[in-house]
Amino acid sequence: MNTIQKLHDLGRSLWLDNITRGLLTSGTLNRYIKEFAVTGLTSNPTIFDQAIKGAGFYDEAIRKKAADGKSGEALFFELALEDLTAAADLLRPAFDATAGIDGWVSLEVSPLLVDDTAGSIKAAARLHARAQRPNLFIKIPGTPSGIPAIEESIFAGVPINVTLLFSREHYVAAAEAYMRGIERRIAAGRDPKVASVASIFVSRWDVAVHDKVSVEFRNRLGIAIAMRTYKAYRDLLASPRWRKLAAAGAQPQRLLWASTGTKDPAAPDTLYIDALAAPDTINTMPEKTLLAYAAHGKADEVLPVDGGYAEAVIAEFNREGVDEEALAADLQHEGTAAFAKSWSDLMSCIASKVPA
Repeated sequence: MNTIQKLHDLGRSLWLDNITRGLLTSGTLNRYIKEFAVTGLTSNPTIFDQAIKGAGFYDEAIRKKAADGKSGEALFFELALEDLTAAADLLRPAFDATAGIDGWVSLEVSPLLVDDTAGSIKAAARLHARAQRPNLFIKIPGTPSGIPAIEESIFAGVPINVTLLFSREHYVAAAEAYMRGIERRIAAGRDPKVASVASIFVSRWDVAVHDKVSVEFRNRLGIAIAMRTYKAYRDLLASPRWRKLAAAGAQPQRLLWASTGTKDPAAPDTLYIDALAAPDTINTMPEKTLLAYAAHGKADEVLPVDGGYAEAVIAEFNREGVDEEALAADLQHEGTAAFAKSWSDLMSCIASKVPA
């Protein structure tokens, strides 16, 4: 039995953290679905910035849309929705086969809305309605302003991928927002089945501390934080509050491991895929990591539901001078700033492709 099949038998999904028009038109995404059992896809502003900047696949479409009077964000979202609805259609069989647990694609609201709760709610509803696909998540950051937008969007029936979560505490805030939205739906007599995932960014922890800790500590913190968060996830699913919602027909907000491409060339290229095998989770990964995992990945160990050695490892980092709570806040702030920069670059790139 190959490694990818072992993971699927475990109840873990493999998603691709990439989208380009070339990936669609070449048949590559379809091949990944068939050969590597890819059952979902994620995108973000940086991915789209690289896709549009890095190749000419979008040039003609940009010129045509500009000629029709489109520009800036409006033009971009038309391009993004064309790509993501096509990807959603390719993944629809997985969505149908799993009753909506798998087979999803994701589109993020503008990063400029990061501090705008009302704007995020409106944008999420508008984008999801425009897509007209049941298997398209709208991504909202799990920031202080994003948490109430997540609750309100879930209440409105918009499937949400909560992005830019870095810690157990970030995850719990996102999960509670999701549950509040579902509880409000039940109280209002609405269908409690609204899908959501909570995306924990892993490798950025190790990048952040790489030059601040001894060599033997490198590439260990991200996995420990993920293990700590997985315990919180399993505890929540076992809680009376969640069991009550599940009995009413709600489906779990799945935990998704993001930022799982290895950044340190000295570390294994499948480090975060091998280490984070666990039931009822998703791992979204860059193409390079997907291909490496298909070639030589492992599925030998499963994350312990009790957190395993996570707290001992985090305590070691505390002794090395790492304050994980402060670092989680810094990483979330840096993540929102990076996406905002990519968004600005993306708008400039689109404008540069419009004939004068």
